[in-house]
Amino acid sequence: MKRTLHLAVAQTGPIQAHHSRKEVVARLCELLKEAASRGARWVVFPELTLTTFFPRWSMDDPAQVRSYFEAEMPSPETLPLFELSRDLQVGFYLGYAELAGERQFNSSILVDGGKIIGKYRKIHIPGDAQAQENYPVQHLEKKYFEVGDLGFPVFDAGEARIGMCICNDRRWPETYRVMGLQAVDIVMVGYNTPVAYGRLGEPAHLPALQNQLPLKASAYQNTCWIAAAAKAGVEEGIPMIGGSCIVAPTGEIAVQALSEDDEVINYVCDLDLANGYRNNIFNFARHRRPEHYKAIVERTGADTTPL
Repeated sequence: MKRTLHLAVAQTGPIQAHHSRKEVVARLCELLKEAASRGARWVVFPELTLTTFFPRWSMDDPAQVRSYFEAEMPSPETLPLFELSRDLQVGFYLGYAELAGERQFNSSILVDGGKIIGKYRKIHIPGDAQAQENYPVQHLEKKYFEVGDLGFPVFDAGEARIGMCICNDRRWPETYRVMGLQAVDIVMVGYNTPVAYGRLGEPAHLPALQNQLPLKASAYQNTCWIAAAAKAGVEEGIPMIGGSCIVAPTGEIAVQALSEDDEVINYVCDLDLANGYRNNIFNFARHRRPEHYKAIVERTGADTTPL
């Protein structure tokens, strides 16, 4: 019998600084209900879903910074989402800022039946540790987050093997290959990506193209589905690229968000679609040659030293 999984992505419109956790969670609950009404089994929410994307600001007051972090999950404010997930029997991925004792991480959790069954902490932390002069958009994740310490685990979620990553992780091929080597079926990723970044001065069309490029290539090269949920619209004056989508193991986009608002997209994923690739061109056991890949883990930066 063919294995299928009904998957939804819940894009959110902008979340401004004045929006409370209660307001945001109410929006997420409506999106979860919409996904459930369509028959979805899993829903993917964006990175740092519960707040505005605060790393665009340089803050030095510890109390102000910690106000954006969650010391427990679920918290009293987020508990309604967990309870709704349990009642509807719809699992979800949620990105948030995690306070773990004195440590700060950009994290995501996998929740099923109202209980956390998996956690991931962002590994590829982009941006800077201090504000840069003449940048149209600051990106200060290195100021607020440690590098994740949980690796790239894959969780057996019953119907499928699910992995997670966050935003900038999606641009790095190693992210997906580590999960591909664990026979991942679905990679869930949330992101908050501005149209302008630093001083790159890119043409306006490139951020959206460069969002899709690694998603499509990685789904194909690692024989998995990828569900990518964006924050979209103009948040605190910064336009976000949006473009939430679900990508098939063929490298094709199965469905994509059309708006810059709260929007649910969904697709019944054929999990066996990957089998042809796993048994042929991307049969890792037959074709991979890790003895020639040592530089990937032994060398961080590029240089001219012979390998």
